[in-house]
Amino acid sequence: MKRETQSFYEAAVERAVARIARTLDEALDLGALAREAALSPFHFHRIFRGMLGETPLEMHRRLRLERAASELLASRAAITAIAFDAGYETHEAFTRAFRQAYHASPSAFRQAAADPRSGCTRPAQIELAAPSGVHFYRDKTAIQTVRFIAGDSTMDVTIENMPELRVAAIRHVGPYDGMSAAFTRLGAIAGRAGLFGLPNALVLGIYYDDPETTPADQLQSDAGIAIPDGAPLPDGLVENRLPAGRYARMTHVGPYSGLGDAWTRLMGQWLPKSGYRVGDSPAYEVYRNGPDDVPPEKLRTDIYLPSA
Repeated sequence: MKRETQSFYEAAVERAVARIARTLDEALDLGALAREAALSPFHFHRIFRGMLGETPLEMHRRLRLERAASELLASRAAITAIAFDAGYETHEAFTRAFRQAYHASPSAFRQAAADPRSGCTRPAQIELAAPSGVHFYRDKTAIQTVRFIAGDSTMDVTIENMPELRVAAIRHVGPYDGMSAAFTRLGAIAGRAGLFGLPNALVLGIYYDDPETTPADQLQSDAGIAIPDGAPLPDGLVENRLPAGRYARMTHVGPYSGLGDAWTRLMGQWLPKSGYRVGDSPAYEVYRNGPDDVPPEKLRTDIYLPSA
């Protein structure tokens, strides 16, 4: 069962890689990649990044830059035309991205390769560092083997059957790094209503959208507190329900800024080898302490991934 699950995710990611490589002339359809993998965009992109070390959009941009570097060496095309083919609207934007990747401007990169004094040096390298081993090749028939990240075998993950949670929440619409304001409002309202003193009260965050496929000003998330049935819902909070079911739980210890990487490791390294698949329920985080109680390195956050 574990090998079958791993093969499912590996095959889904390999199909996505093949689609990315053959559509470099098109804007990347991130939603279509997720649909072909039979996963939500939110889950798919974390799985892809965890298995390959970069997001689909990062791979697409990198392969376009590698193709641009190849064109600079193999053709006399104008740099502006190469920039447009690489998806950049201006020569300046392309030059900045190219210089950051290759530590030289496009014109200097081309000139160095054409300089006869460089004949004794090794050929210019167009391949940029990538854990996946996937690169641009002018030979369209080249078969590429995708390298998957081995992952952390010591990852401590438990499977838990969680009850349904009734959540009193504040809906936040906008960039996820603005969630702190929502939690501040939640704390003020919940504190006045005495919700933190109720049995089994849990402060949690629910994130619904994938930042790669959803504009930042449209991202939706909830800052909430789980409360018992029958407890009054204070004005200013909305009720949400997290369904009962089986969840994989992993504890992240450290600053909240590390939670993105924790999710990526859970979904991209543990999940494919676990024998489980992602369930349909929302994933969520439970904050066991807070910045007012402990320093950042001692923050404890449980992350819950629905597992089928």
